[in-house]
Amino acid sequence: MTVDARWMAEALTLARTAEEAGEVPVGAVLVHDGQLIGRGWNRPIVSSDPTSHAEIHALRDAAGRLGNYRLPGTTLYVTLEPCVMCVGAMIHARVQRLVYAASEPKTGAVESRFRLLEPGLHNHRIEVQGGVLAEESATMLRAFFKARRA
Repeated sequence: MTVDARWMAEALTLARTAEEAGEVPVGAVLVHDGQLIGRGWNRPIVSSDPTSHAEIHALRDAAGRLGNYRLPGTTLYVTLEPCVMCVGAMIHARVQRLVYAASEPKTGAVESRFRLLEPGLHNHRIEVQGGVLAEESATMLRAFFKARRA
């Protein structure tokens, strides 16, 4: 198992936590120098907070632990391609690298719908790797929405 797959598996575990709470199953972990420094899962329904995405929680968790809103040298692993809001937060936090599992064709802001991390758009560049454990994440998301529609 690669390092990226190992951390993505951790994010998928957090996605299951979200699913158990009735939330869209998305999980995220933030890693620095091989150490987990932040984690989060979707909670907008239970918290009545539209900003309560997995990525935001992982960034807030890490920033709180480190006492700094800047998180250089970090990699964010998330089970679904981030939205516009989460991409903006990653830019402001100075995340170095983003690894995501499944693409999000409707609202993905990295490669699917919008390309907000294209070189030259911002004063900070984030490396991107998509598709890590994508099928496992996509299967979980499809099952969640199928059950919700039933």
